[in-house]
Amino acid sequence: MMIVADVLVGLVALIHVYILVLEMVLWTKPQGRKAFGLTPEFAEQTKVLGLNQGLYNGFLAAGLIWGLVDGVAPTVFFLVCVAIAGVVGAITASRRILYVQTVPAVLALLAVIIAN
Repeated sequence: MMIVADVLVGLVALIHVYILVLEMVLWTKPQGRKAFGLTPEFAEQTKVLGLNQGLYNGFLAAGLIWGLVDGVAPTVFFLVCVAIAGVVGAITASRRILYVQTVPAVLALLAVIIAN
């Protein structure tokens, strides 16, 4: 079960690395604008916000990777952070965030708890 938990945590970390790239690198590019439903003008005006959001997602990914290397406590902490951020994102921005961010984090969290 520990392998399943580690794979799920790794997938959540990879999701956040991908979000980091979308927000920090591709925010004003077609792929980033499509992912977030942004017009070219709005993307250009808000690219600093995308950069900031991407950095936070990078911190979440780094924390999850740290947890994979160093133990259960950081893994649980960062999975809970991801899940909460997903709920807030679903409430304030897009319900899709619940499925992209919160559901994988909760599944990984359950696997980690069961495995330990």
